[in-house]
Amino acid sequence: MKVLVLNSGSSSIKYQFIETSTYSVLAKGQVERIGMDDAILTHVREDGDTVKISGEILDHNIAIEYVIAILLSKNHGVIKDKSEIEAVGHRVVHGGETFSDSVLITDEVIEKIRENIELAPLHNPHNLRGILACKRLLPDTPQVAVFDTAFHQKMPEYAFIYGLPYELYKKYKIRRYGFHGTSHRYVSKRASEILGLPIEQLRIITAHLGNGCSMSAVKFGVSIDTTMGFTPLEGLLMGTRSGDLDPAVILYIMSKEGLTMSEINALLNKHSGLLGISGVSSDMREIISEMKNGNQRAKLAFEVFCYRIKKYIGAYAAAMGGVDAIVFTAGIGENSPDVRKKVCEGLEFLGIKIDDEKNDSPEKEKIITTDDSKVKVLVIPTNEELVIALDTAEIVSKSKVMAEK
Repeated sequence: MKVLVLNSGSSSIKYQFIETSTYSVLAKGQVERIGMDDAILTHVREDGDTVKISGEILDHNIAIEYVIAILLSKNHGVIKDKSEIEAVGHRVVHGGETFSDSVLITDEVIEKIRENIELAPLHNPHNLRGILACKRLLPDTPQVAVFDTAFHQKMPEYAFIYGLPYELYKKYKIRRYGFHGTSHRYVSKRASEILGLPIEQLRIITAHLGNGCSMSAVKFGVSIDTTMGFTPLEGLLMGTRSGDLDPAVILYIMSKEGLTMSEINALLNKHSGLLGISGVSSDMREIISEMKNGNQRAKLAFEVFCYRIKKYIGAYAAAMGGVDAIVFTAGIGENSPDVRKKVCEGLEFLGIKIDDEKNDSPEKEKIITTDDSKVKVLVIPTNEELVIALDTAEIVSKSKVMAEK
């Protein structure tokens, strides 16, 4: 099945057009600066053909019109008719407690996504705009929503409840939701395939380390805990996000600095993390470069980052009663042997033996532990778009079979 995968943001849309039977990305690209007169569409075909188009793209409707048009383009496209787009799969950030799996989009589903906007006001409205645009432009094409939060919805209650009055959970649904679920799901499943063992027999710790970072304890194929919480601010130190901290610190800073809610939100989300500690950058490559040149604050940022990951590995090994594999993924996880080595230092007691040569090798997908390491450590590039495409194809195929009955 040919599936158009869309990730709609506030001023951008990323897309991939995937043939699910072969896992082939026939074309991919993004529309940037939506709402401006100098918006840019970048489109790359499977054979490497690349085109950039600049112009006025006022909203998501027009942006998706451009995407469909470039897919149909005689010179740069990959289809001859819109009907060849057999389904559309959307990344939706927040499914709340409503969605524990990907779903076929109906009017009822759209309304539930709209209800969850208050849980993800920076993401769900734009995800919804992409869905509504496709409904107008491709009215006969089935659409599927794949939620970032869904993979974590099987967490036990004791793992997602905060130490607040229970009435606040019942009233406002304040609880741990977790994010990056599609990534954690993909790499844990892929790890089981690489190791040649059923995922139902494995205890896997997955570390999605990019500008946003989260970890998950995946026990026998189920996420039983994760580091991000009610919002993506909780958990690990990130590029510009603080991660875990004493909540009283927020009140103290607001009092001392006279900050508004908006200002403290910006401080915690945009000016903290690696950037806040190092004073140099939110980019781990620049942090490591500065650290190796003797910058002590960059070194501190690096050490805090790695230490937090190490702490959660210990916590999740305890939560699962052991660990069989650890997976590093996303920008930092896939590309920083320095981070991987630092994180695993001192974890020999768990049975982890890093092979420096394997860790430093240029292979994208690899096991970086020695052959006799009790716990295997893997590097696996994430592929959230493929998960969305495969979920979409499966759900649409099943719905067609049910309709025929």
